[in-house]
Amino acid sequence: MAIDDLLDEHEQSERVLAWLRANGAGLIGGIALGLAAIGGWKWWGNHQLETHGKAATEFQAAVDAVQAKDKAAAAKVKALPPGMYQTLASLDLAKSQVDADQRDAAIATLRGIKTEDAAIAEIVKQRLARLLIDAKQPAEAIKLLDKSTSPMAIEVRGDAQFALGKPELARADYGTALAKLDEASPRRRLLELKLTEAGGTPAKPEAKS
Repeated sequence: MAIDDLLDEHEQSERVLAWLRANGAGLIGGIALGLAAIGGWKWWGNHQLETHGKAATEFQAAVDAVQAKDKAAAAKVKALPPGMYQTLASLDLAKSQVDADQRDAAIATLRGIKTEDAAIAEIVKQRLARLLIDAKQPAEAIKLLDKSTSPMAIEVRGDAQFALGKPELARADYGTALAKLDEASPRRRLLELKLTEAGGTPAKPEAKS
């Protein structure tokens, strides 16, 4: 190996050692910080898994209580942390209360559901509106579904209008709901019957050429 090469290697080694002396503490600190961050991330992941596991267990216990008609079911559902588990358990509880002819309790349960999921929120509104109609509160049901655009919601709104003694508005809602339904939908027949009861005439399907 040439003398110049040895000098170059020696000079490079000295430069590396000098850089380590000057920056070694920071480098070690950065490595330590990185390792701490990795450890913290792993801890957070494990913590999340543990939290979700606990929530899932509590959710299953609440659902089991609902299905067993346990008197403590409502309390167990209410004790669930806010979120999807509590929402789903509350829907299950409300259905159980309806089946047990506890309409007012079901209304209270549905009113207590808070969710940011638009699809589930729409289901909650429709179920609550049906119960409000049954509870002789159709005006509140109409207000609840005022901005809903799905065929099912519009049908329920028509039911509320009919219950209020406004068949003309009921006919309008039933007609709108029918127009939104697919031709093959099994609900069409029921909607057509409701429309007829409200004094309307279902449109005849166009003849195919």
